[in-house]
Amino acid sequence: MKHSLMLIGFLLQLFYTRAQEAGFSKYPVYTGNDLGLSYSTAKSVFRIWSPVATAAQIVLYADAGTQKPQQTIEMKTGKNGTWVAEAAGNREGIYYTIRVLIDNTWSDEVTDPYTKAVGVNGKRGLVLNLQDTNPDGWKLDKSPVFKNATDAVVYELHVRDASIAANSGISHKGKFLGLTEKGTVNNDGLATGLGHLKELGVTHIHLLPTFDYNSIDETEPEKPQYNWGYDPLNYNVPEGSYSSNAFDGAARIKEFKQLVQVFHQNGLRVIMDVVYNHTAHTEKSNFNQLVPGYYFRQAKDGGFSNASGCGNETASDRTMMRKFIMESLLYWVQEYHVDGFRFDLMGIHDIKTMNSIAAALRKIKPGILLYGEGWTSGASPLPDSVRAIKSNAAKLNGIAVFSDDIRDGIKGSVFDGADRGFASGKQGMEESIRFGIVASCYHPQLDYTKVNYSKRPYSLAPGSTVTYCECHDNNVLWDKLAISAKDIPEAERKEMHKLALSIVLTSQGISFLHAGTEFLRSKKGVENSYNAPDSINAIDWNLKTVNKDVFDYVKFLVQMRRIHPAFRMSTARQIAKHIRFMGSMPEGVIGYTINGAAVKDTWKKIFVCFNGTGTEKSAVLPAGNWKPAVQNNRAGKGRTFAASLILKPYSCSVLYKD
Repeated sequence: MKHSLMLIGFLLQLFYTRAQEAGFSKYPVYTGNDLGLSYSTAKSVFRIWSPVATAAQIVLYADAGTQKPQQTIEMKTGKNGTWVAEAAGNREGIYYTIRVLIDNTWSDEVTDPYTKAVGVNGKRGLVLNLQDTNPDGWKLDKSPVFKNATDAVVYELHVRDASIAANSGISHKGKFLGLTEKGTVNNDGLATGLGHLKELGVTHIHLLPTFDYNSIDETEPEKPQYNWGYDPLNYNVPEGSYSSNAFDGAARIKEFKQLVQVFHQNGLRVIMDVVYNHTAHTEKSNFNQLVPGYYFRQAKDGGFSNASGCGNETASDRTMMRKFIMESLLYWVQEYHVDGFRFDLMGIHDIKTMNSIAAALRKIKPGILLYGEGWTSGASPLPDSVRAIKSNAAKLNGIAVFSDDIRDGIKGSVFDGADRGFASGKQGMEESIRFGIVASCYHPQLDYTKVNYSKRPYSLAPGSTVTYCECHDNNVLWDKLAISAKDIPEAERKEMHKLALSIVLTSQGISFLHAGTEFLRSKKGVENSYNAPDSINAIDWNLKTVNKDVFDYVKFLVQMRRIHPAFRMSTARQIAKHIRFMGSMPEGVIGYTINGAAVKDTWKKIFVCFNGTGTEKSAVLPAGNWKPAVQNNRAGKGRTFAASLILKPYSCSVLYKD
């Protein structure tokens, strides 16, 4: 009897969710490109999509805070489930909300999902002439030339972290404009901010969420507040707390454009971290208020599914959500000139949507860089076979996935603080490192049964893998080593740290660095610092002085990678053919050669060697005379080597032949 009731319950749930889906599929699809506000000095036209509404209104306000509306305009039914209203005359500076009548009940007043300008805290849209937000020379702004994904050295940075510390030397602390300041230095005269990024030599600056997010109260700019920003509120508007004046709806737009412009002028490209997989609000979100249920996936019981771990997950596979994501991304490229996107929990999105996005974006910016997390935070009702997860990387069109294989292979599991990796002396991680060296591609010498997570290659090209060992999530590398190797002297842990970054910057794929790792940034052991205070998250720029040797070494590695194409091959075939792993290495040591001449490198032959043990080792060299580029975690100088090489504990060495 119990089992029968359970079966009946399951069948009823299945019937309910399928009925829901069938109902959503009957909604008309609007294909026009004018959803949201269309502004001119003669009139403002508002168009929303709400096929279930029986009435809709635009509510106009004189400012962002007053409670009394200035005017309410009844919207008229338009094509394919849309509602349209016109406000005659130049309405620039007017704020607005929308509300719809569904089942004889008026929704809350919300911003239109397509809103491109807002008032403080993003609660009302703003009628604005976007042309007035363009900095001087904006029409001449061009992204630095970029072609191959594997040429990228990405630097992940939080806007506030970069400048909020007293020793940053930056005036606009915690703001977009802080990253536009030139000539800033720390207490010892070393470059910070923009100058530091240029000095380090990275190619792309990946900014943690810079769209308008929910968790910061913009009305209190002097109050210390912090969040990473993974709680989206208004997708098409920059975050107000990063502007000089959140009460001025134009300031955040102009200042983010200034940041992009200055980065481009200094040879840096801008990547936005985007979070289309969930929204900060669920039932009360603007999406759900306009079309209940449609924009989110449902669980078997008919409630909101939650693969994001944040209370909901968006339904990218439904036509109008796919359309929204696509048009939002195109808008950021066209209006703000951004150069790439990192997709948070990309595994929630479907492959069709992601490939459609890639095709559309590359039509307007061929060198755009696209990558994301190939996983979710929980189960999704969307089948694995159609989701943009790591195991489906080969189905994605030039969209890279993060390699947790090499990440945890290098430093140990992010879910177990005490776990070590190859760089901190754990045995048996060699094959996981080799898998990362070849960027998750096929290589005839690999034994995939010994790789930590993936038991088969999943990338068809190295540009489909992001090679990294840390990011904003979990413990930063220096803290992870302090926890997992707490009994090891700090001087040795510093060598572990150098070895870890050496593996990242000499391996194939897209190199990815977390801000501050180049001088041993710490978050004082706080693993999940998403809302921790500045005392935890702020970059301590005096660490650049204290650990100048580490900075200089990482800077050298970045330069070496950018100069030598052997470290950034563009095809899996090149990797399989021109990288050869040495079979006679001591235990805990990885050695391999690269045929540089075959990829037109000035170094005709390269030998890379990693010692992941705490003891000195000796490696037999391939025949010939070898010059040191890197010797035991230091830029190489001096004599050539012909027979063997002494490998210090936790070290990288790179030798070459002209």
